[in-house]
Order: sequence, then structure tokens, then C-alpha cells
Amino acid sequence: MIHIQESGTADSRTCDSSQVTKEQLLASSHQHIKDVTKGLEFFSDMLLDAALVHDHDKISDIDGFHRDFITDFKSHAWWDNHPKVNRHHLLKEKDVPSDVNLVDIIEMVTDCVMAGMGRSGSVYKLNIMPSTLMTAFQNTVELLKNEIVVEKKEA
Repeated sequence: MIHIQESGTADSRTCDSSQVTKEQLLASSHQHIKDVTKGLEFFSDMLLDAALVHDHDKISDIDGFHRDFITDFKSHAWWDNHPKVNRHHLLKEKDVPSDVNLVDIIEMVTDCVMAGMGRSGSVYKLNIMPSTLMTAFQNTVELLKNEIVVEKKEA
């Protein structure tokens, strides 16, 4: 969980700005920057976690991967399972998890660019569904909101 303190003096939309001193505004601004840092660290940790398990089944089931690979994926038992156990396969609607988020999007982009550049020196055109992007955006908002604990400031 990400613990932050309530901040009633940092936004003219939520307070009487005429009653906020420069010192209060400065303190609220420092607090906001620290809070954003905590949120970005949360996403950074999620990206590192995604990196640690990326395409894990290419290692844990190398026999199945190799079996499909040598048939140019005409045999595809391993491949059929691969998008189910790896969240970043987002180009086909059937493979998109309902809780897709922007970390999954970043992992997919990174995967496709690294694979393309490393294997052929180019990246094929990626066409993700706009609905997937919007769902990932909204899910990411909810994911972060659900991690936040707002603590009351002591008087």
C-alpha cells in the first residue's frame, strides 16, 4: 500500500486559495512531489516484476516451445497457452486480460521492439485496438487508486 497524507492546501479547485500562505503552498507542493514519486515507484516495481517473469514459459517449458518452434508453429500446443500465461500479448482481443494495464502495454511494446530489432533489425507495424488502450488506461487508474491509503494530518 502507498501511504500519503491528505493535502487540503495544494489545489485551488479544492480549497479557498485566498487563505493559503506561501509556506503552506510550498509544503503541499513538496508533499505532492513525494506522493507522485511513491506512485511512480509503485509502477517501476511493477515493470521490474514484469521483466522478471517475461516469457517464463520459454524456459520452464522449453520442450513444448521447441516442439512448436521446429514446426514453424504448425504444431501450436505450447503457443496456444503462451498468451494465456503472459499478460503482454495484446494484439488479439482474445488474448487481452480483463485487467490489462499500462504496464502490460509497456511490456508488449518493449517485447516487440527488442524482438524485432534483435532478430531482423526492424519492427513490424503494431496495431493495438484503441479499446485495449482505453481499458488499460482506466484499469491503471483504478489499480493505483486501490493502492492508496490517505492518512489524516495530525493537528
